[in-house]
Parts: sequence; structure tokens; C-alpha cells
Amino acid sequence: MRILVTGARGFIGKNMVVRLGELPGYEVIRFDRGDNVETLPSLLTNVDAVIHLAGENRPKDVNNYFKNNALLTETLCQAIFNSKRQIPLILASSIQADLDNPYGQSKRKAEIAAEHLADSGNPTIIYRLPGVFGKWCKPNYNSVVATFCHNIANDLPIEINNASTRVRLVYIDDVVSSMIASLQAPETGLTQASVKPEYLVTLGELARQIQAFPECRESLMTERVGAGLSRALYATYVTYLPKEKFSYDVPEYKDSRGLFVEMLKTPDSGQFSFFTAHPGKTRGGHYHHTKTEKFLVIKGEALFRFRHLITDELHELRTSGDKPCIVDTIPGWSHDITNVGNEEMLVMLWANEVLDRDNPDTVLSKL
Repeated sequence: MRILVTGARGFIGKNMVVRLGELPGYEVIRFDRGDNVETLPSLLTNVDAVIHLAGENRPKDVNNYFKNNALLTETLCQAIFNSKRQIPLILASSIQADLDNPYGQSKRKAEIAAEHLADSGNPTIIYRLPGVFGKWCKPNYNSVVATFCHNIANDLPIEINNASTRVRLVYIDDVVSSMIASLQAPETGLTQASVKPEYLVTLGELARQIQAFPECRESLMTERVGAGLSRALYATYVTYLPKEKFSYDVPEYKDSRGLFVEMLKTPDSGQFSFFTAHPGKTRGGHYHHTKTEKFLVIKGEALFRFRHLITDELHELRTSGDKPCIVDTIPGWSHDITNVGNEEMLVMLWANEVLDRDNPDTVLSKL
């Protein structure tokens, strides 16, 4: 399937071109800023659909709103109509199309051109997009998310005129996925489409969430970035980190047995750490009332020993880095781990709760 993508070097266009390139059976034909609009009819002769993303957001000359939004779309729609072919068209419009300003007026005119094309039966899908954010979006341009993420990632101040102002947002991956899905089974005539999920957030809430991300490197306590808006914001934020911030150090604790390092803490799902042990050295020798742990020996050979606090029942098991095996610690059983190999042992550790040094739920006990 050959897809003509206009505005292929823009924010949404870059993401669209990359995603289409990942999919089997798709070939992208690009039309970018500076290309001659007179080439559109010839480009259309060999394409199966058009994703029209080209547009103007902040021109120096207000007349460019109409040239690059309305007139370009009118020219494209006329070229599709003149081709005498049904070429599905996706138009990226804006929620501002109903506003009485030059940008909104130009977007509405672009929609009208697409609607006239749809009157001929040509599959035409119009997306009225709210604020789109994600990787490769230009900061200090037309995305408050990009500006906040860029400035905070680079230790620059941000400005908020009214923290209670609400903004509507959609994430770039959701935009691209929705548009590609619309190409799979386009309907005859006009379709008004939207991207889901859409997020409604105040500028104050947005700033506080993004400002929390760099703090995680000091506290090791991650934000809840596994789903929803926080996931999308975090993925966006890290793309604005300068290369010298791609890595950061964490504290390490050494003693005669080896090394212990905490990697990541979560608000409600425990923490991740790792430790080493020299040959013959034993770690642990304690029990927990409630805390549970999972051990994974990455390198070396380990002997785990358990003793039931009430019955004195004993249990031993061996694992090594040669065969991945998770070992659970059980509340009410004292446990330790000994390096019984000839090389340094490396062990990954997850605990179901973040270590509270004032109340660690860890009681020393010999086996």
C-alpha cells in the first residue's frame, strides 16, 4: 500500500513515516514543506491513500495560514477529485477550526475542501486534533508539553500564566495508531474521527507531573509511569534529556561480603536492587513478618537455606546463573544465601515493599 504523507518532516509526519515503515506492505511517498504543489497530481497517480498532515502553526506572515492550511488542502482535494480515482484522504485538522482567528479559519476552510471531496463519495476522514505531544515535538513552538519537558529536562525555568487553565491532549502514538487504523477500512464519503484516549489536565497539574520526573533520580522512587497520561508524559520527557543526562549514578553500599545497590523504588510495588557476594560469603540470616522477596542469581552459584521459626524445619536449595530460577523468601522462615562457587556471585533482588530503615521488618536470626 503506497501512502502519500504530506508534512512528512513535521512532528506528526516524522512519527507517521517511521511507523508506516515498520509495517509490512506499506510504502511512503513524501511531500514536504518547500515541495512544489504542482507535483501533487503526478504523486497521486501511484498512491493508494493520502495522510494530509502538512500545515502552518506559527507563520511570520498571517497570510501563510491560508496558503499552507486552506489553499494547500484545496489543491490536494482538487487533485484527488481530478484523478477520477477513489483515494482515501485523512486530514489532520484542529479543535480550533471553530474559533474565529486566522489559524482556526484556515483550518475550517481546509475541512470544507475535504468535505466537498467527500461529497463525491471519496473516503474522507477528518481528525480535529487537540494538543498533540510526544517525541520529536518542537519546544517553544506550539506544544506546552514539549516546552515544559524540554525546559525541565535541561534545568530551564517554565512559565505558567494561569495554573488552572485546562488543556486537551492526545499522545502521538495514539494519533498515529488511530490514523493507520482508519486506513484499513475507509468508509465512503465523510467520517469525523477522534483519537482516544484524550486527556484533560490543568497546566499546574501538567507542570507538577513533569517536574516530578527528574526527582526520581535522587529518591529512586519512580512515578506511576506504566499507564495513561503519566506513561505518555514520561516517555516524552526523557526524549528531551541532553545526552550527558542519559545516565546517572546511584549509591552503593560495600562491606566485606560484597556490594549492595538499590536501583528503583515504586510507590506501591516494592523496589529492585542487586547485590554481589564473594566466594564463601553469606548474606541474609534474618526473617520477615510480612515482607517478601524474590531472588534471581545472575552469575555464580548460590546455596539458599531456610528455617521455620516455629517448627525448626529446614530447607535448602541451589541455583546458579546457568539456569534462571526465582527463589522466594517466605514470612516466618529465616533465610540466607551463600556463594558456594569460585567466582563473585551476582544476584538480582525484588522486595514487595520499599525499605523503611526505621521499620525494616527484618529480624536477625541464625539458621
